Amino acid sequence: MPHNTPDFSRRAQLTERMDEPCTRDELRACLHDLAWTNRWLLAYRPLLHWLDTLPLPTLAGPLRILDVGCGYGDSLRRIEQWARARNIAVQLTGLDLNPVTVSIAAEATPPGSTIRWIAADVFAYAPPPPVHIVVSSLFTHHLAEADIIRFLQWMERHAQFGWFINDLSRAATPYHLFCAFSRLARLHPFVQHDGPISIARSFVPEDWRRISSAAGLCNEDIEIKGFKPARLSVGRKKWIKPL
Repeated sequence: MPHNTPDFSRRAQLTERMDEPCTRDELRACLHDLAWTNRWLLAYRPLLHWLDTLPLPTLAGPLRILDVGCGYGDSLRRIEQWARARNIAVQLTGLDLNPVTVSIAAEATPPGSTIRWIAADVFAYAPPPPVHIVVSSLFTHHLAEADIIRFLQWMERHAQFGWFINDLSRAATPYHLFCAFSRLARLHPFVQHDGPISIARSFVPEDWRRISSAAGLCNEDIEIKGFKPARLSVGRKKWIKPL
């Protein structure tokens, strides 16, 4: 766990252990505990709420959703449940730069799932066929601001219906609460260390307005919304022509 409380007026320049080399067992245990934390802290709620409010047209084939920086794959597995409950045919793809992470996500996925897992750099990836929706969860705070701008531009090019970023809100209260929660829950040491740092590396609404403007988006193009506890999302719904 970090020892010095960061300055929350700006994004912290700190390193997370899961971004550094580690063993497969360490990474699997860390990702497992992150998924457990996501369930307990209702982390899927912003994404599922956004999907429920997206005006989807009637499609001839499945709704194609790409999850960038998919990690353990728990967000995609939750989307699969969401789609099944609504009788929505989906084609789900998880993309992550780390091939070990991708293989761990595949191992954690039930046999009946149809999710596809791909190891690739998002900036070198062109989805075949084009995707309708691009989502990411707890991904953008790992990026430098210049790469977040590139990511927004990439999603604008490739997401036909819209895109959604589900990340954290930078503030002192969730930082200190997560420090206490992760210790009490005896989460993996990486999660105890990285969780508070993730909050310190994350965003306030003004960050997203500045970054979106630099990516060529107008404030009217995006919706920035906070969810408790400590979530800050950015959504973009494109005008969808009836099919």
